[in-house]
Amino acid sequence: MTGRLDGKVAIVTGGGGGIGSAVARRFVAEGARVVVADLIAEAADRAASSIGENALAFQFDAADPQSVRDMVDAAVDHFGRLDILHNNAAMTDPVKAAQDTTAPDIPIAVWRDILDVNLTGYLLGCKYAIPRMIETGGGSIINTASNSGSAGDLARVAYGSSKAAIIGLTKYVATQHGRQNIRCNSIAPGVVLTQALEDTVPGLKEMIQRHILTPEFGTPDDIAALVAFLASDESRYITGENISISGGGLAHQPHYADLLDFMEAAV
Repeated sequence: MTGRLDGKVAIVTGGGGGIGSAVARRFVAEGARVVVADLIAEAADRAASSIGENALAFQFDAADPQSVRDMVDAAVDHFGRLDILHNNAAMTDPVKAAQDTTAPDIPIAVWRDILDVNLTGYLLGCKYAIPRMIETGGGSIINTASNSGSAGDLARVAYGSSKAAIIGLTKYVATQHGRQNIRCNSIAPGVVLTQALEDTVPGLKEMIQRHILTPEFGTPDDIAALVAFLASDESRYITGENISISGGGLAHQPHYADLLDFMEAAV
């Protein structure tokens, strides 16, 4: 690694999960010290322990303003500063996810719970992190959005709406704080190769793969590479952008896969 993040301090929320833990590992490998924050204390502890002394586990609730503020304070108290915030936490409760269906059918309580974590939690991260970053000259915020924020789907109306709003929030933060040397970008992962994808409904993985343009699915390490670049000074002239990292999943016409099959059959 190049040491692009030497001397920097970062927070990764949702840090106990697949993408979050990969980002935390990459940050430390590039020279940063990292707070691995997660709702599930055991997941945060496990990820931080696997990284070593430059990672601090912190249990927090993205929907609780005081908890988010405590997380930011813990990073500054323990490591002395804050330079990078990767807002990556998301509502993963399978019961709520199953109820996140369509506008007529979603329970309003489920809608609010998902937006509280996925959207308001990101606002809170920005609210409390930005002043601490300004104290030491600026920083970089990377928000995890999704391709679901740019195109509709048959279910997950709250999830998709929250991700669309994250893209908007990113642009507002970048606009309002750019002259204070705060950069803010969002990333929009498509389907990422994890064990959960391998274990999904038989045939679903193959169905989705027909619509990506790269030979293979991306992995959490691919996401981490993009986040590390956006966190580093190498991306100093990039802010307010939403960057899709999805193997070209949104780059083509919707009939791409069917047309490809048609053309191959005609040969």
